[in-house]
Amino acid sequence: MANMKKIFVLDTSVILYNHNALQSFGDNDVAIPITVLEELDNFKKGNESKNFEAREFIRIMDALSDKETLQKWQKLDGPKRGKFKVVIDISVNGNLDAEKVFGVAKADHRILNVAIALQQEFPKRPVIMVTKDINLRIKAKAMGIAAEDFETGKIKNVDDLYTGKAVIENVSSEVIDRMYKEGYCDYSDLNIEKPVPHQYFILKSGRNSILAYNNPVENVIERIDKQPIHRIIPRNAEQVFAAHALLNSEVKLVTISGVAGTGKTLLALAAALEQRKQFKQVFLARPIIPLSNRDIGFLPGDALEKIRPYMEPLYDNLKFIKSQFGDRDKEFQNINAAVENEKLVISPLAYIRGRSLSNIFFIVDEAQNLTPHEVKTIITRAGEGTKIVFTGDIFQIDTPYLDSQSNGLSYLIHKIHAHDIYAHIRLEKGERSELANLANDLL
Repeated sequence: MANMKKIFVLDTSVILYNHNALQSFGDNDVAIPITVLEELDNFKKGNESKNFEAREFIRIMDALSDKETLQKWQKLDGPKRGKFKVVIDISVNGNLDAEKVFGVAKADHRILNVAIALQQEFPKRPVIMVTKDINLRIKAKAMGIAAEDFETGKIKNVDDLYTGKAVIENVSSEVIDRMYKEGYCDYSDLNIEKPVPHQYFILKSGRNSILAYNNPVENVIERIDKQPIHRIIPRNAEQVFAAHALLNSEVKLVTISGVAGTGKTLLALAAALEQRKQFKQVFLARPIIPLSNRDIGFLPGDALEKIRPYMEPLYDNLKFIKSQFGDRDKEFQNINAAVENEKLVISPLAYIRGRSLSNIFFIVDEAQNLTPHEVKTIITRAGEGTKIVFTGDIFQIDTPYLDSQSNGLSYLIHKIHAHDIYAHIRLEKGERSELANLANDLL
């Protein structure tokens, strides 16, 4: 049984997460319930990522169907690939009928019935339901069906996820003096091997401490100092590190993670405004996660009025930065002019799709609500002179088919942290207010 090829039954949620899911199961076989195709038909229109994934998968199925009927097992393209087929709704034998057991005729139960029928047809082969819907996995297991999450793009242990910083204790006073005088030290001075590019350090010697980072161009540990960004002053070491990464022209890709109130979006927007003359435009975008997963179409007003509530947190950060200046200050007027002239654009992420990303400072807020494929799509659109910043809290997921291990922000941090043009920092201390910190710590 251990060496027997498995049959994986895919749920709609897997396809909406990754349209190339068919290629993720090695030489095992993959069954697509026809109910999944019915559900994908409801997702094919629209500008969101799930609509794109649905359309791409339908195109893949159309190309495969040119060969022969999809009701027969047929070989997937590529080496060491198994077979696949579309399975129509099947009546199952005995009492193992999901619609009878759960009492409701719905798409999930028809998909479960396909898995049950395949178990009966191939009793010697493991049949496994693959779905990102936790409740459907529980239902499958209740019916005696093996079930698992779609693992492609999933991080094994987020507790070990790269934080972007390290603390080095007991640094010699001579090294500290050198850092103050010359502004840098060698790796050997700290008894460390070559660290990750743009990794940040807190160097401690008794009561003294210095903030530093690994400069991959010079291959030294270089001192960094606190600096205000558009009058926003970093309040802790991690915010100093984030500000440095955001302002560093050698870094083209930045990720900033942390709980609410740590200053992720505020620092990113302040840095963008500080450097706006170096870029053609500043884009500040976030994915729209409708309330209770309902489409925004039910909201009153035109398109701009519908999306305004979802963009309000971004405007709040902009208002806070403007509040650091007087109404008559030139910088206050410059920010207003940037918005009016669309040099600064605040928009839902779906509205950015298809736009050119050359010479852009592009901030993607709430990036934990993106899939790995969405993150990849955004980055691969970056042209010359573009800097991309992803911010988010990997433990605050607002979409039902992602979690701290499978979201695009975690995936990005895990996969790309060792590259010379990338920097990451996890913000740990809330700076919004004492009340906000109390809620984060105790509730």
